[in-house]
Amino acid sequence: MAGRRSSELAHSYAVRLMQHLVVPTFVINPERRVVIWNRACERLTGVAASEVIGTCGHWRAFYGKRRYCLADLVALNRQDKVGELYSEHATSEDNSLGLSAENWCVMPRLGNHLYLAIDAGPIHDEAGNLIAVVETLRDMTDQKRAETALKTLATKDGLTGLANRRSFDEALEMEWLRAQRTRKPLALLFVDVDHFKLFNDQHGHQSGDECLRAVAAIIGGNALRPTDLAARYGGEEFAIIMPDTGPEGACLVADRIRQAVMDLRLVHGDPAAGPWVTLSVGVAAQVPGNDVGPDWMLGRADQALYAAKRLGRNRVISADTMLADFTRPHPTKTAAQNKTRTAQR
Repeated sequence: MAGRRSSELAHSYAVRLMQHLVVPTFVINPERRVVIWNRACERLTGVAASEVIGTCGHWRAFYGKRRYCLADLVALNRQDKVGELYSEHATSEDNSLGLSAENWCVMPRLGNHLYLAIDAGPIHDEAGNLIAVVETLRDMTDQKRAETALKTLATKDGLTGLANRRSFDEALEMEWLRAQRTRKPLALLFVDVDHFKLFNDQHGHQSGDECLRAVAAIIGGNALRPTDLAARYGGEEFAIIMPDTGPEGACLVADRIRQAVMDLRLVHGDPAAGPWVTLSVGVAAQVPGNDVGPDWMLGRADQALYAAKRLGRNRVISADTMLADFTRPHPTKTAAQNKTRTAQR
């Protein structure tokens, strides 16, 4: 009798201790019913303990649709499902150590989204039987948003919001290797704002920046698929990677972008350029072989863009169909050729 009384006192003390923890914590029994929902968990979720104690409805505090929480997976011994439900997770071969994960939660009661770091650990009796699972939660939202912002700064162009040159180079290498494996075509578009130097001279650099942002919005908008990558390649030049796309499809997209910029009616005004801002686009598409690399495709798209400039601008030229008279030696070009091309823009 004394031992039972001592056990009950120890249990009551543990419950009171968890209630006063500053870390949001809840406990479920082997049937996955909530037995403890501490005050910090009430503050985090906006859900009172009285609403969940004795129920299996703890998921409603974190998600809009029924799904397992991390403690459920521990109680059910379903560690195999953690990767399906949590964006970041850690498991071990020893199931007695529990699980750790991170995830965005919708928090239906409070109407906000929180990024939570979650730990769920089992409690066993002396015979090794599961008697409870404890789940603790940490609000990592501010840290996650800061991390996301830093990643964005590292991968996005500050002016246009498109991918930056570094991201483009990495993506092209990756897509080239993938296309080699799948034997599917890969397309690359080089897009250049015609007579952009004259535009800057006519309207000023601030208007030039606004022009580039407007063009980038067209390029990164409805003209592209989620699998495509649009980047600011440098200055007034943009590049677009289009996986699983042949020359004809790439040219259709290129012309749609060119026409969409025309439809903006961005006033250029310089007599040498015409009334509106226009684009020239060079297109290269290829099933990558093993004898060349991404630089070869870059050179082909660059040659096609050069041909579009020489043929009068405001047009799309494919490397597969361009006139030989308007191509240049590859892969290098002389300083004099670079100077000539810059002046023509």
